[in-house]
Amino acid sequence: MASMDRPFSRRRLLAGAAALAGGGTLLGCAPSASRSADELSYWHLMSGGDGIVMAGLVDAVNASNAGSGAGFKATQTVLAWGPPYYTKLAMASAGGRAPDVAVMHASRIAGYAPGGLLEPWDLDLLAEVGIHERDFPPLVWQKGQYDGKLYSIALDTHPFVLYYNTSHADKAGVTDALHSMNSPEGFTEVATKLQKVTGKHGLSYGYLGDGSQMWRLFYTLYRQQGAEMKLVPGQQAQVDEAAAVKALTFVRSLLNDTIATRSGDGGTATSEFLHGESGMFFGGVWELPVLKASKLPFDAMPIPALFGTQAAYADSHTFVLPRQSEVSAERRRHTYQLVAEILKRSVSWAGAGHIPAYQPVIKSSEYQALKPQSNYAGIPAYVNYDPDAWFGGAGSDFHRYFAENVQNVYLGSGDPAAGFDGFVKRLNVLLDRPQPV
Repeated sequence: MASMDRPFSRRRLLAGAAALAGGGTLLGCAPSASRSADELSYWHLMSGGDGIVMAGLVDAVNASNAGSGAGFKATQTVLAWGPPYYTKLAMASAGGRAPDVAVMHASRIAGYAPGGLLEPWDLDLLAEVGIHERDFPPLVWQKGQYDGKLYSIALDTHPFVLYYNTSHADKAGVTDALHSMNSPEGFTEVATKLQKVTGKHGLSYGYLGDGSQMWRLFYTLYRQQGAEMKLVPGQQAQVDEAAAVKALTFVRSLLNDTIATRSGDGGTATSEFLHGESGMFFGGVWELPVLKASKLPFDAMPIPALFGTQAAYADSHTFVLPRQSEVSAERRRHTYQLVAEILKRSVSWAGAGHIPAYQPVIKSSEYQALKPQSNYAGIPAYVNYDPDAWFGGAGSDFHRYFAENVQNVYLGSGDPAAGFDGFVKRLNVLLDRPQPV
């Protein structure tokens, strides 16, 4: 792995950013305009309800610092989620026009840190503002590291979970069984009993045209078998084909138009569950605000360990320091204070369903009283992020490659082994290319 201690020329940074952006021309790379030390630029991709909560957090920090005389104010810039955001962030980092701090999914660190687009966090400065490694779940903290240095600090973990209709569960007599499922057969049995109550489906799961949704469930079940997936540039993908086939075969068995619809998308699945037409729902914790607003009788829990090992797919929103051509020591110190204050106030972030990464918040009585959020607060202890890869992560093409090869398997017309083999071959083509540095 490349060391971040070696100098990065502007040409190298632009080349790396172009690769991450898909090879397009990078514009807007003039030197950054000078800012005073008390003006902080903060980029993120939070929109909708998340955006409102984040705006409230930043306003609270700004107000607190204005009253204390700390002397800084953060200004938010909200950019479109996905490729547009990550492309603009790469451009800004490469061209010296980066914000003081930005939000990045943990799954994207492997693509940005090696190419010199991020700067490491100073652990001593973090300690000065009350942030320590011990305050975070080990796997979450570890995900932010590259080459022995810390490049991201997690705000949250947002996993894929299982929601269920408590009224339907009571009528079907499966409330206790829901919390003791430990095999594919046990899950199928519960889903079948719930289908008899709803008269439509036992489970809602939407995936059509959405590679991320396909991947989230697959990878959860794959990792529940203790299976690894390692993607090392210059080497063939290291995978467990037998575990992959078992996971895909199980997913396909659920999509039989009785337990779950064979060809539903995300919107259809959410609507179906909201209208009481299913008893369970596979979804991300970000679905929680919509479910709560509906007044539906529901609860949430981690996806049960159906294949022997606790595992859950998740990602994290993290804070990163995009590389800047010039860094003001005073403004950098203010940036550390901003991040620390947001973390310490992140119980409000849990309202959107996310699991705060800062453990003093998780241990607070205020968080523990949140339901169903506190029901799945233990997931970070066994969280599974996307495999590290420069071409992977949220908003990348990695999940699209999965969908291109596996969607027909989910639809029932493709062979699980052939579909997974096609995905692995696509990965191997990318792994054969040099990692942008």
